[in-house]
This record gives sequence, structure tokens and C-alpha cells, in this order.
Amino acid sequence: MESSKIAQKTFELENRIQPLQQDQIFKYNAEEQKAIQKEAKWKKDPHYFKKVKISGVALIKMVMHARSGGQYEIMGLMQGKIDGDTFVVMDSFALPVQGTETRVNAANEANEYMVEFLERSKNVGRFENAVGWYHSHPGYGCWLSGIDVSTQLTNQTYTDPFVAIVIDPNRTISAGRVDIGAFRTFPEGYSPPSLGKNQDDEYQSIPLSKIEDFGAHANSYYPLEIEHFKSSSDSKILDLLWEKYWVKTLSQNTWLSNRVYTTSQIQEMTNKLTQSSNSSLSNTNRNSLKTLIPQNLRTAIENENSHGSSSNHPEGQPASSAQNNTHHHHRPLLHDVLNDVEKVEVENLCGMFGQVIKDVLFNANSNKSHLEFPV
Repeated sequence: MESSKIAQKTFELENRIQPLQQDQIFKYNAEEQKAIQKEAKWKKDPHYFKKVKISGVALIKMVMHARSGGQYEIMGLMQGKIDGDTFVVMDSFALPVQGTETRVNAANEANEYMVEFLERSKNVGRFENAVGWYHSHPGYGCWLSGIDVSTQLTNQTYTDPFVAIVIDPNRTISAGRVDIGAFRTFPEGYSPPSLGKNQDDEYQSIPLSKIEDFGAHANSYYPLEIEHFKSSSDSKILDLLWEKYWVKTLSQNTWLSNRVYTTSQIQEMTNKLTQSSNSSLSNTNRNSLKTLIPQNLRTAIENENSHGSSSNHPEGQPASSAQNNTHHHHRPLLHDVLNDVEKVEVENLCGMFGQVIKDVLFNANSNKSHLEFPV
């Protein structure tokens, strides 16, 4: 199998992209969509929508857009249709918005661009409506902030049905698969029933600076299941993409690509451990925790602690308040830190295994492998 085919197949397997036997899903029936809009079952059931199906090309475009933003958030729209309780995303396009490290909002120019883009799409035979928006959370997971909840609630009020997609480009590169989430907000005044999930099942690493925002709005929306698919036209486009980029995909070193993100993760764990030192944890438990953390990480934590813990509280927030906000879903903070340590360790091990495999494949004929790993 050619190298480009291997890289493409790996991407499709990691993200579970299912090939379609026929391209029926891409056929757009305007009358059927109007009937669905008129019936509006989602207005009677806040949990009506259960799933989002995203085409392979739309997924690639959203990920590339998210990666291009670097540490800043980006924003775009998705085109598609409604199929029962499922959003079908066929394509996506970027919006010309100015984002920051923590938020992104569409200005008047972006709204004008959006309207013109959709109108011109219809002129070339693309009759799909806008069915959702996407934006990025660089390095802090897939969930909706307070601003995101407000934006999505407005969209559902005036342009429903509408879905919100969040992509974390940093965790995508780190984990080797697209870190993505789809969400719908609940109507104002609606109290959702308890989902009854295990706290460990829904855990994700949230930075200290985001925990308060995450917890304050966690019950304002619910996640949708995500599936990916590709049609015959998608397959041709993906083939062309991998013919162009397979060398870069194969030669990239995830250790180098993720060094800034990995450093920020270690710093975040250090901050969490520093705050946890102010809790009522016994010295015995503290000592037993240290044995679970690698030596190099313990050294970094101890060096950070030597500078004092006063600088680790969010600006303008007292220590007691910051401590209360670190209990993510009522779990002990140290429980979160251990999950974060395990996640970083596994991702770095996967990166190491990838380098070992490439070394075996490409340096097999040399007398001595040139691959060396830090101790």
C-alpha cells in the first residue's frame, strides 16, 4: 500500500469515517426540508436531536481552519440538512472574524459575508441551508462557555434547527484524532433531568481559569453523538489531499508539534496541585500521590511550588473562592490531576511509539539506528 494511502487510512480509522455505499445522503429535497421545518418537532422536545453526521471533507476543512488559528479561536458555518433527529453536515466554510485566546464573535462583516456566501451557493446549485456553526477551543477541550451558550441559544431562537460544533486543534494533534464535540442548548427556564452518568465517563481536563465558566453552564446544553462519513466525491478529494500532504503527515514529530501544548499541560497540573495543597488533604495522602507522578514532573512541580502559591490564583479572586471553583463536578481536585497526568503520559508514549515504528521502517537497512530518546 502506498504511503499516502496508509496515512489516509489511518486518519479514517482514527476518526471512524464510514464510506457510503451510495451518495443518497447528499441529495437535497427542498420540499422535504420545508415540511420538517414546519413540523418543528424539536420545539416540543428539547432533547429531540440525537446525532450529527459530518462528511469527511467538512471535517478536514474545519480542522485545518482551527489549526490555522493557532492559539486564537476561529469561527465558521456548516451547510447541510435535517434527517429525522440527525443533523447532516455536508460542507463548511470559514467566517472572517477576529478571535482571541478565549472568545470569538461574529461582527457585522462576518454576518454580511455569511448571507452572501449562502446566496451564491444557491446560484451554483448548492441549496443546503446553514445548519450550525463551529469554533475552536485551542487546548481547553470541547464544551460551551457562557458566551457560546448565549450565541447558540440565539441561533436556536431565530434560525433553528441549529447545532454548535467545538474543535480543539491542540488536543487533536496531541491525541492523533479529531477532538470534536456537538451541542444543543436547552430553552430558557428548562431544567434538564439528571443524565445519570458516571463522573469519570464525562471527565475532561479543564484549565483552572475555565473551570468556573464550565461549571456555571454545564447544565445549559447537552452533547450529541457524532458520526463521520464520506461519499465517492469525498473520497476523490481526500485522495488528492493525501497525495499532496502525505509526506508531511508521515515525517512530522508529534513531540515537536506538541511541545508548547505539553508544557502548558504540565504547568496547569502544577497550578492544580499548588491549589490542592491548601485543602485538607493529609500529609500521608500527599506523599502517596507523589509516587504516582513521574520524577521529571515532580521536579517541575516542586520548582513551581518553591516560588510560592500566591501567583496561582486567578486575578482578582481570593484563594478560598479559587479553591471552591476547582472541584470539577464535585470531584476532588487531585482526582482531576491524576487523570491529567495519565492523559499526558499516554499521549507522549503514543508519540514515542510512533517515532520507534518510523525508525524501524526507514532505518532498518542502516547499521545503527539514529533514534535516541531522552531519559
